[in-house]
Amino acid sequence: MDALTLLKTRNSAAKLCAPGPKDEDLEEIFAAASRAPDHSRLRPWRFLVVRGESLSALGELFATAAMQRNRELSEADCQRFRLQPLRAPLILVVIACIKDHPKVPVIEQQLSAGCAAHGALLAAEALGYAAIWRTGENAFDPLVHKGLGLEGHEEISGFLYMGTREGSAKPLPEMLPTDFMKEWR
Repeated sequence: MDALTLLKTRNSAAKLCAPGPKDEDLEEIFAAASRAPDHSRLRPWRFLVVRGESLSALGELFATAAMQRNRELSEADCQRFRLQPLRAPLILVVIACIKDHPKVPVIEQQLSAGCAAHGALLAAEALGYAAIWRTGENAFDPLVHKGLGLEGHEEISGFLYMGTREGSAKPLPEMLPTDFMKEWR
């Protein structure tokens, strides 16, 4: 598939199954992510790979954080949080690592992390996998941050769920450039 077709047809996949990206595929995914725009070469992002038994541990962390946010959470809701990471064989946690820099504001660093995430999504698709970028309350929860080992200057940009698409891709709506672009002046 050529690059423009990939860019125009990438599609989030909510239903994922095994197999997920293998180690050699992850090397390619991270190589693509590393080409994100990066003013002053700060590399203001990093990834955590969550797979295997670590997916269940992440689910427990999600449930514990949810119970801390809402003490009246039902057991069914707790179970829903426990099962969230099991929706894919592999999750990449995208972490923005914000650095003090006189020429690179925080927003540029956050956007760079987002571009690295997008590069990873595109690379996964190019390798024949599918993925979806998720956030939700757990992406912003201090207990989840602590449990994942984030430092004070770090934040979660998203959880990239990756695997093999289960079923067919959802139809993409046609988007015309005139819907979101106009000439200045």
